[in-house]
Amino acid sequence: MPERVDYEGLRKLVERRAQLVEVLPAEEYEEEHLPDAINIPLKALDANSTAQLDRSRPVVVYCWDCI
Repeated sequence: MPERVDYEGLRKLVERRAQLVEVLPAEEYEEEHLPDAINIPLKALDANSTAQLDRSRPVVVYCWDCI
């Protein structure tokens, strides 16, 4: 279930091995992203592009422009 998290919530999710997904275009992802984040541009976010994610771990989807 999607939910908004604050910094403390994000820290706890990362401790639980959360997967970080940056949804900006690849060029912007290359400029700056959180450590260990993967890039799946928002326009490409679908079942095929997310197949690489481990469904047993939490997923945090974020956009650097919105942080």
